[in-house]
Amino acid sequence: MVDRSFGDPSLAALYDALHPWGPGDDFCLEYVMAAESVLDVGCGTGRLLRTARAHRHPGRLTGLDPAAAMLVRARWGEPSVEWVLGDLRSQVWDREFDLVVMTGHAFQVLVGDEELKAALHAVRAALGTCGRFVFETRNPSARAWEAWTPDRVREISDPDAGTVRMWREVQEPVLGDRVTFTETFLSPRWYRVSRSTLRFPDPDAVHRLLAEAGLTVIERYGDWGRGPCTPASPEIITVAAPG
Repeated sequence: MVDRSFGDPSLAALYDALHPWGPGDDFCLEYVMAAESVLDVGCGTGRLLRTARAHRHPGRLTGLDPAAAMLVRARWGEPSVEWVLGDLRSQVWDREFDLVVMTGHAFQVLVGDEELKAALHAVRAALGTCGRFVFETRNPSARAWEAWTPDRVREISDPDAGTVRMWREVQEPVLGDRVTFTETFLSPRWYRVSRSTLRFPDPDAVHRLLAEAGLTVIERYGDWGRGPCTPASPEIITVAAPG
């Protein structure tokens, strides 16, 4: 589940360039290739599942995303994957998947308590008995949002939009585990500003939320090299199972 701003078709076209394939994608691809049936929640442009199919994944691949503009690009890129418009509250699966993944810090988009609890219960229902749930969330103790400042500009070149510049700015003060920020996109042809809020649960909160949904943490890492999760770790990478 990508930033909600990428529901705009002009921005959806830029998503993969602004967020290139990285070690987190490699990490999740290993789990995808080892599973017979996979649900990618917040699949965005479908890059992970498209890559799995290109690597000859033979089983069922399903991508779920609430942004129609992103799914248009996903379907165009790989029609053999099942692409579903919606979210975990609008779709119901009953023990149909060996793996559920949420990449791109999609877990943090689930801000409200009830929204988050409902989503985790839906993940639990979608998993088979021996299934796995793999996701990551930014470690709040690393305070990643402190680097989201207007002077840190990302820039890409696009054949349609020209040179696009993007920057973030946090709305102060930051209270509790929720961070609100704006993303500004500027090209020679258009200008967009979106406002989003992300949740930054700590490791104990993640563990508790999973347990309430009937999920047990079986692996936890602090980086994509499978290092331990410490207060200095940039990520809380979790592999959970029913039980």
